[in-house]
Amino acid sequence: MRKNIAHMVACGALLASSLLAAAHSLAQDLVVGQIGSLTEKPVPEVVQLGEGMKALFAAVNERGGINGKRIDFFQLDDALDPDRFVARFAEAMKRKPIALLSPYGSPAVQRMLSDKLLDNADVVVLNAVPGAEAFRKPGHAKLFHVRAGDGQQIQRITQHIKTLGIARLGVLYVDAPGGSSGYSAVVDAASQLGGLQVTGAKAPLTPEGIDEAARSLLQAGVQSTLVIGPPKFMATGVAAMRKAGGTQAIFTMSYLSPAELVARAGGSAKGVGVAQAFPNPMGVTMPLQREFQAAMRKAFPDLKTYSAFHMEGYICAKLFAEVARKMKRPSAAEFAKTLASMGEVNLGGFRVDFSGGSAGSRFVDIAVMSEDGRLRY
Repeated sequence: MRKNIAHMVACGALLASSLLAAAHSLAQDLVVGQIGSLTEKPVPEVVQLGEGMKALFAAVNERGGINGKRIDFFQLDDALDPDRFVARFAEAMKRKPIALLSPYGSPAVQRMLSDKLLDNADVVVLNAVPGAEAFRKPGHAKLFHVRAGDGQQIQRITQHIKTLGIARLGVLYVDAPGGSSGYSAVVDAASQLGGLQVTGAKAPLTPEGIDEAARSLLQAGVQSTLVIGPPKFMATGVAAMRKAGGTQAIFTMSYLSPAELVARAGGSAKGVGVAQAFPNPMGVTMPLQREFQAAMRKAFPDLKTYSAFHMEGYICAKLFAEVARKMKRPSAAEFAKTLASMGEVNLGGFRVDFSGGSAGSRFVDIAVMSEDGRLRY
């Protein structure tokens, strides 16, 4: 009799322990993070990416989270220093995140890949800025690119330039791996189109070097110019082309914000075409746009206008939430497996599909800077 009672007590304790463990697992937060230059040397684009993420996660948590779990979002500052990024990455891993969203800057992304930080880390990285081809081929099995890559943007721009009847295209590109791979992508795209001659001018990230490269392109008789590099380089490149006397159409990659362009190019910014890898953040035609604006108004009531980087952060966070809802258990490996198996995911008019590889979106639009310093889609 005593043995039976002891056995029943032991079974009851085991059952209680199992129920407690199950309840703990059910209540455990879904951890996700962002590493970027946020406070010490704030980069507006990084801050805006984070605000978009916060708006989505706040809305999800307000509705009760995902399958009973809240999203625990944290941010770490790397001051736009690749060494600091490596240190913050190690710090982030102690929090056991399922994913890191949108690391920013070629130096940081390059260090993440060259130092093989993802090889032994139980985490996936969702999106990376920039979308340089050098980070996609071969890329990494744990790095999933949400935004359309530089190659896709360049292909769209060159197609547009060809339709304008332009035969001689100049490429002003930064002396860095991203700039060189971008220039190679322009040459490849032009050869596929045919009838488009490409002249390149490589420049360091200095005003004097950019001015010299701009003058060389105009002397070569180019009819239009595509500027490839980080935001500061592209904005300075636009100003240099106009200062050198160029009046032809100028195009840039999607990383250049209207504020940066106007700050460095002033009135020369008018008419510049800027590739866009995400829908118009101020548009209203897509359900995604309306949902995004409602979430932003609630999370950041003092903001009156939203940037493409706000939208990018929101979309990356929304994709994380959609995948998390379908995961059988919360882990980085399960996240990657689920993402690849979902096929096309419609995020309210913006679609991604990772079933064929690590790049999800092919969306590219071209917006034009207006006289009042805004992008017109």
